[in-house]
Amino acid sequence: MKFCSECAHPVALAVPEGDNRPRYVCPHCHTIHYQNPKLVIGSIPVWEQDGKLQVLLCKRAIEPRYGYWTLPAGFMENEETTEQAAVRETEEEAGAHVELGNLFTLLNVAHVHQVHLFYLARLRDLDFAPGEESLDVRLFTQDEIPWDDLAFPTIRTTLELFFADRVKIREGGSYGFHSRDIVRPMLAPREPD
Repeated sequence: MKFCSECAHPVALAVPEGDNRPRYVCPHCHTIHYQNPKLVIGSIPVWEQDGKLQVLLCKRAIEPRYGYWTLPAGFMENEETTEQAAVRETEEEAGAHVELGNLFTLLNVAHVHQVHLFYLARLRDLDFAPGEESLDVRLFTQDEIPWDDLAFPTIRTTLELFFADRVKIREGGSYGFHSRDIVRPMLAPREPD
């Protein structure tokens, strides 16, 4: 941030009185500009028929991670609930209509200033198609999921937890709620030139 959104004067990074961390502060109008994490909201849309469970995934048509698979998800908009955001993102990215279930994962991705929330969801029908941000939309069984081509660690974590809970369900249990911290992946050592 370089300029104040209230008066357009240049801002300075400073610790405001009574605060404990640097914030962008306007020395002219004294507005403190707080920057907070973004919420990424999505769903785990499933179709189950004759004992066969499939999960709907979208192939990304945008960066980052163009061409990789993801659950339908995106940034929450102002004036909507997390549930509304999950349904909207599923419709926008996959053209799918879902019946939303419980919140399933809350994933803190602090190194990119985000929190990801995924809801359980049941597809209402098989009428789905790629939206503007998707190249392809497909149903996958657990064995068919392109694990090496998933877009983000939050997607892998959510799917792993989902299928682990499915084992519990077969044994009479239920889906749980899962909260995890996704830490910055370690970069591979660079090969010498």
